[in-house]
Amino acid sequence: MTGIRFDFNVADRVDYACRLLRKAWRAGSSVVVTGDEATLAAIDGALWRIGAADFVPHAWASRADAVPGRLRAGTVWLATEADASPGHGTLVNVGPQVPVGFESFERLIELVTVDEADRQAARERWRGYARRGYAIERHEVASA
Repeated sequence: MTGIRFDFNVADRVDYACRLLRKAWRAGSSVVVTGDEATLAAIDGALWRIGAADFVPHAWASRADAVPGRLRAGTVWLATEADASPGHGTLVNVGPQVPVGFESFERLIELVTVDEADRQAARERWRGYARRGYAIERHEVASA
């Protein structure tokens, strides 16, 4: 069963996602990020702007065919539809909805900002996962 973790009190979703992706990539994790196209585009841009020593190889899942096969396992995938992504290790959700197909991932990390509307949507997702019998871990993000 998919392990689910909610990271609460994220001050800046894009910045936090980039740090999380860099850490996961360095650990060798297969990662897919899902959400709305605008947020994914912001993450894409931010990942291109980080320094060369911290670069995280990433690509849009919709363009997976353009990534050479030997590089696919080490690529972080950005996908508006999680179930259409080439990877199924860790799924990071930056969107307000339960990602379709999250059950096919080993792990799901939900990023929740301090915005009240975002927190309310997260509470609904939490309740939905709990109703389906998923164990949920809560992680409070320390403010910097």
